[in-house]
Amino acid sequence: MSRTPEFLTQAHDERDPSPWLALYLDQSTPLPDNVKSAWLADSSSGSRQYLLPFLRPIARLTIILIQVVKVFVPRNWSHSMLLHRFLAWGLKRFVSPEANWLILRHFHLGSQVLAFIGRNSPAPVTTNPLEPADIDALKDEMFLKHDLNLFNFVIRLNTALREKGVALCKAEEVDFSMIKEPGLRLEDMPHGRLNFLDLQSAIELFTPLYQLMLTDNDFWRAANSLQLDETIGIYTATILNAPEHLILVNNKHPLVPLSTLRAGHRLVIHGLSTEMLHSLLQRMQAARKAGEPETALYDQPLA
Repeated sequence: MSRTPEFLTQAHDERDPSPWLALYLDQSTPLPDNVKSAWLADSSSGSRQYLLPFLRPIARLTIILIQVVKVFVPRNWSHSMLLHRFLAWGLKRFVSPEANWLILRHFHLGSQVLAFIGRNSPAPVTTNPLEPADIDALKDEMFLKHDLNLFNFVIRLNTALREKGVALCKAEEVDFSMIKEPGLRLEDMPHGRLNFLDLQSAIELFTPLYQLMLTDNDFWRAANSLQLDETIGIYTATILNAPEHLILVNNKHPLVPLSTLRAGHRLVIHGLSTEMLHSLLQRMQAARKAGEPETALYDQPLA
């Protein structure tokens, strides 16, 4: 089942232009049309407009209360497997098809970006790709493993660079072989009557649960992993010698950890940054294959 967003089916009214149509047609942010369509359909949903403003303050208050409760429970208290089973159950039954599709894509794209950096480093390192085929695959502690992967990759990469006595630099021959479109289809996502919850609302709801059912160490590491968006962006820009693309990554300074209260919003930025970075790599890959200069990067359409 394929759904065309409402803003793409309505006629353009110059007296009442659709902001979502404007954002869809705008090409200043590098996203494939199908991804941008799904993202904006989810962002323009009634759930995000009417439910999110109520959920966000409640979720942040809950984070504060849970932090107080955690003072009185054992430091190693954790139910990660149960958490991931509950998350998968909630995603399948209540979250919109677009949001579920974007969540699953994120694991694939993040794995490809790390593989790109690891392969093109002067001290190459291996990665542990996470490529869930469906929502049920998330039960295998996929969210926790994603956070661990990021930190372990940064540690392994920089250990290898230090041991070899080199610094990350522009690659002479950039290897794009790992950059590809995930084999995930929007129409395969759950389309039940209750699948209405938008991505941001779902993340705000799940964040306190994530905090409750993991150790403080796991939760703080997950929140701090968002700082690594800047780090991964710098690594990629260095390899490509294209620092101008760092403007698309904005999740705060990696050395200044932020409060966990805004973790839900920053997680959405993290997902969008990954999508745009992957799209840039796809466009550069297409330009190289066509023998075009890097200045033609934005001329490569991604349907």
